[in-house]
Amino acid sequence: MDIQKKAQKGFTLIELVIVIAIVGILAAIALPAYQDYIVRSKMSEAVAAQAEAKTTVTEYVASNGGLPADCVLVGGIDPVPATNTCGQFGINTLDRNGDILANISVVVAAPLVFLTANVNEAVWSSAATGQKGVSLVGKVAADSTINWQCNPGGVLSVNPIPAKYLPANCRGAYVDPDA
Repeated sequence: MDIQKKAQKGFTLIELVIVIAIVGILAAIALPAYQDYIVRSKMSEAVAAQAEAKTTVTEYVASNGGLPADCVLVGGIDPVPATNTCGQFGINTLDRNGDILANISVVVAAPLVFLTANVNEAVWSSAATGQKGVSLVGKVAADSTINWQCNPGGVLSVNPIPAKYLPANCRGAYVDPDA
């Protein structure tokens, strides 16, 4: 008498429930990380605009031996040029009317220059209507070179972008390179 063993076909209900639970847990972890990744990728527009402005300022300083003297910093935050010499950098500071980058602002407070990318908060928050900034702070040396540091906020850390959306080199507090 030959006894044949029947092969099991399909999955039990318990096995299916366990697999669905594991997939649900993975999705709960992966979705927020994916959304943060999307915002960080959108921030690349602001970082690219800053890189362009950084090159422009660096070339200006190398060609002219320093920063323009008559751009002033009023109230510690707002850039108010005494004349239009800040425009000599050739940086487009007009509103860009984009979904991500609102504008780039340039503030000169010799020996420092602040290049702030103002980003629309709607990039990471559906309820937000304002703007937040991330700055590159350049400190001009006596030999007309510039040491650049990232500042996670705007000028003097006003309205910072949440750190998790910034490039890795901008996530810490600004540290003066000569301090």
